[in-house]
Amino acid sequence: MRQQIGGTSVKRERDFARQYEYLVLSVPSQATRGEARQMLTEHAEYGKWELERTRLYMGGARRYWLRRKVMRIERTA
Repeated sequence: MRQQIGGTSVKRERDFARQYEYLVLSVPSQATRGEARQMLTEHAEYGKWELERTRLYMGGARRYWLRRKVMRIERTA
C-alpha cells in the first residue's frame, strides 16, 4: 500500500477561509477491504484525517483521498 502526501496527482486549491492538507492512499487489488478499512481507521483515529473521496479502478485497485484541516497557531507573546 502506497501513501502519497501532496504529490503531483493531487490538485491543491487555495481556500483561505478553510485550508486543508490532503493524503492520497493507493491500495492494490491484492489487499482485502478489511485491510484497507483498518488502514483508513488508523489514519482517522491517530492522524485526524477524514475521508473525502474514494475511487475504485478496473482490476480492483482502490484510491482514497483523505483530508484534514490545517490549524494555524497564533503567537501569544
